[in-house]
Amino acid sequence: MASSFMDTDKRIQELAERVRYAQDILGGKENRKLSAFAQHMDEVAARAATVSAEDLRDQVAALEQRLAALEESLDPTLSPMDKVRIVRHPQHICLKDILENVYDNYTEIGGRGEVNIDPGMCIARAYITRRVGDKVMNQPVMVVGQEKGHGEEFRNGGSIKPWGNSKALKYMKVAALENIPIHTFVFTPGSYPIEDFPGAAQQIAENIYEMGGLPVPIVSVICEGGSGGAEAVGLADKRLMLSHGYYSVISPEGAAAIEGRIKPGQRASAELIERCAASQQITAQDNLKNGYIDGIVQEPPLGARPEHFEFFKRLRAEIIRATDEVALSVRGMRIFRRAALRAGGENGAPDNLFMRWELSARAKERLVWRRYRKYRRMAQQAYSDNRSILEKMASARIGFLASAHSAIRYDLFRKAKKKVAEWTEDVTDEIQVVTGKLGQFRKSTLERLGVSGRDALDAAAAQLTSLSEPSACSPGQENCVSYLSPKAREDREISCPHASKRGCLDIWARDLYAEFAGVCPNCGHHFSMEYQWYLANVFDPESLREFNKNIAAGNPTGFPDFDTRVAEAKDKTGMQSACMTFSGAIHGIQLTCAMLVANFRGGSVGAAEGEKFIRALALARKRHQPFLAYVHGTAGIRIQEGLNGLIQMPRCTLAVRRYIEAGGLYIVLYDTNSYAGPVASFLGCSPYQFSVRSARIGFAGPGVIKETTGLDIPPNYHSAHSALSRGHIQDIWDRREIRRNLQQVFLTMGGRNLYYR
Repeated sequence: MASSFMDTDKRIQELAERVRYAQDILGGKENRKLSAFAQHMDEVAARAATVSAEDLRDQVAALEQRLAALEESLDPTLSPMDKVRIVRHPQHICLKDILENVYDNYTEIGGRGEVNIDPGMCIARAYITRRVGDKVMNQPVMVVGQEKGHGEEFRNGGSIKPWGNSKALKYMKVAALENIPIHTFVFTPGSYPIEDFPGAAQQIAENIYEMGGLPVPIVSVICEGGSGGAEAVGLADKRLMLSHGYYSVISPEGAAAIEGRIKPGQRASAELIERCAASQQITAQDNLKNGYIDGIVQEPPLGARPEHFEFFKRLRAEIIRATDEVALSVRGMRIFRRAALRAGGENGAPDNLFMRWELSARAKERLVWRRYRKYRRMAQQAYSDNRSILEKMASARIGFLASAHSAIRYDLFRKAKKKVAEWTEDVTDEIQVVTGKLGQFRKSTLERLGVSGRDALDAAAAQLTSLSEPSACSPGQENCVSYLSPKAREDREISCPHASKRGCLDIWARDLYAEFAGVCPNCGHHFSMEYQWYLANVFDPESLREFNKNIAAGNPTGFPDFDTRVAEAKDKTGMQSACMTFSGAIHGIQLTCAMLVANFRGGSVGAAEGEKFIRALALARKRHQPFLAYVHGTAGIRIQEGLNGLIQMPRCTLAVRRYIEAGGLYIVLYDTNSYAGPVASFLGCSPYQFSVRSARIGFAGPGVIKETTGLDIPPNYHSAHSALSRGHIQDIWDRREIRRNLQQVFLTMGGRNLYYR
């Protein structure tokens, strides 16, 4: 009898815990049905000592049925912010629960618990057991993901430091070497914004770039996908999402702080946070509709918890099915197996179907190509193509001619050219031996006669065999395009911000912004300059040809009042987006350039900017031209576009990878403020990154770091010199030397054809 009462009491406690959980999910919002149930449950608990054990069991069973029905009725009414609270709740499932219940066996690698490189990043070598007839097949996989735990503080809430993402990449490469699939699980509010070596932005950029080329199936399951932290392990061939998960460019609280212009120490209202969560389209249903995930794994009402074993069976089946589909999609002779896989229904792959996950060399090539095409097709609905028919026809014509020229010059004649070049080099080497001896005899004879050995022929030979030393093209110089900053017309003196420390004298605005190019002549401090200055003073006169100008930024999520703000930016700048793409020349070197302009909403990147960047890379690849990404300034990803903006991180990075692997020379030059998503992806993955002295480079600004970590960072934390010291950039330039330095870079790093290979 006592044990019966104890069992019933435990069931009442479990009901109370479920009620508290539901109240936590609702975030303090009153629900009359839930309140009435809680009151009734308390009454039953109070009468427990006065009723028989059998009556008490019946009453508790009725309560359990009533609460289950109440949870089911609450589930469809959940707001996006309610779903955010579900995945953040300590009772929600974590990666360790998945390892225990989805995989048949696993070994954690890279450390355990607190004794770990980064306890928030969990890596495991696991396997899935499948029965084929009388045989039992163990299929190995590499499992990678953020581990939040159930309230374990040392996990840092799944917010990963750079070395945690580095560990993840290391073992993903091991999986590629072993030719086994990778399963990634995204449980992060975002990466920890720290710039200690290698730096958050730098490491995320490397992860995205390398994952784009891993020749094994990658399946990702997203629960809490916060910004760049999600992208560090989220690039995949198949992407599934838990039905109560969220996937967003920024947390709802962060978006509310930006939208409400919340000052340090203040908090946004609950109403504004709810509105931002809804406007950003962060739920699984939103992301499936927009094409950013491939499927939804249905959770129990109010989210999956460790005791929901049926959910783990469903998740296991979906993961196996997704891995099978990826492997099958790149194999030959797959008609019957695909039909059998589809016949398996919603409960997963049929037991009598076994799909090998190891890929052949040709299948690996197809896999990487399909991955690029998958991301290239994303976000096509999220920008406006306002080009006229004539503009589209002209763009298509340029692309066709560039492709034809490339095919003829670099593909059709490449083999013949290579053989001729090898023969020519051999002959040239033999001739040089002979002519070298004749040249020595000629030189000694002229010296005996008292005649200089350096004649016109020698000078011409020196020009052919030595690196040129071009003179700098400064503002106002003859035969040089010049741009006069509007600030140069101001009749006032300007003080350098370092005057008190370095003794800088006041500078007349006309001199500072004209003759000195915005650089303090005493200490070298760089004042900000308009992007037009760079167009006029870095590139050859009349060489610039802008293209795709009318691919325009928009408001794909319908974010409140954002249409008006975008229209104002267009009217103010005369631009249609924050990205300007053009072809040009520097000292006769033809190149393609994409410029992120700070004047247009801080140079933030959305769908239009990403599309223009990708198209510019494609044109540079067809033309076999070097590509320059000049960052006049970027505040990161445009939060109002939601995932339409965030997805540009992997999209553009995959395009950069394709360009570089085709032999392209990709140069990045930072100026002013360069932060967040672009730096942590398609800019930060360049092997050659440089900075103007004025640049500030990093993953998150000082305000965001203070908000997320509570830390006050030193003034020079994001300086160009800090970025140089940790290896993010390769050099720091004076603004007045950009033209000369870029030519030097193209000649020395690009070589004769301005290509690696």
